[in-house]
Amino acid sequence: MNVSPTVPATRLLGLGHHQPARVVTNHELAQRLDSSDEWIRTRVGIVSRSIAEPDESVVDLAVAAAGKALAHSGRQPAEIDLVVVATTTAESSMPNTAGRVAHRLGVRAPGAFDVNAGCAGFGYALALASDAVRGGSSRYALVVGAEKMSAWVDWTDRSTCILFGDGAGAAVVGPVTGTGRPAGIGPVVWGSVGELADRIRIPDRHSYLTQDGNRVFWWATNELFGVIEQACQRAGVRTDELLGFVPHQANLRIIEAIARRLDFPRATVATDVVHAGNTGGASVPLALSRMVHAGTVPSGAPILLLGFGAGLCYAAQVVAAP
Repeated sequence: MNVSPTVPATRLLGLGHHQPARVVTNHELAQRLDSSDEWIRTRVGIVSRSIAEPDESVVDLAVAAAGKALAHSGRQPAEIDLVVVATTTAESSMPNTAGRVAHRLGVRAPGAFDVNAGCAGFGYALALASDAVRGGSSRYALVVGAEKMSAWVDWTDRSTCILFGDGAGAAVVGPVTGTGRPAGIGPVVWGSVGELADRIRIPDRHSYLTQDGNRVFWWATNELFGVIEQACQRAGVRTDELLGFVPHQANLRIIEAIARRLDFPRATVATDVVHAGNTGGASVPLALSRMVHAGTVPSGAPILLLGFGAGLCYAAQVVAAP
């Protein structure tokens, strides 16, 4: 990837992911909804999703994924000096999720903050952490996307409850060391569409998530291709060089519609949504971690990440597999 020679480069050192033990299938949902396994599969491509127990928190999910990322990276908690958590489903606004995750992991006195950019949140958090390392504000950063979507879904509304699941994904970010090593985290291309922000929303603390699925589908499958092209150009990577594509796992129809329009002849497309559901800001890091740990892409492989959703925020960047 292209990086200014005067600015330190960053890379992913390790990845981890976690999903709750409880799996809810379409058949189970169909028993209490006017629906069926076939109806759900046809419309959103989801077969099952993991759902947290009532006493499992967003912090619990984040800690589980982050611990695995630390182990994969070979870094110790004492080496981490920045923790960023992307979430829209935190149980409380004070204290923040990041500080509690850091404490549970034994990370002492880090910079710690949460990011709320909907389903693009991990991309935002990763970009901020990478820039902090590049700028010298941090040496090693821990970035987590974690969501308990099930706590904000009306389980009697089949238009939304069939979509969502719970989980977390995490990454450790550090500087590129040694000569001849390429940068691992490319520049982010991010933005938002404020006039459409209310198409996916939780109006207040006493409300469930609502969305205009048709409008979001149209936007995602028509308006994001320029963002994807810019992310590849800024990273200095041709689309035919990509070996992985990890879009937000909104639903299978959106993923397949985007993939059909892209010329990524060598890239494996993540479709975790089939057995994970839409895990919001956790979906990109969860799918990325699973892809890497499964050996689907080799170390150093260029992978395009694309987050988009609530607030109609979006973020795209190319990263190299650790």
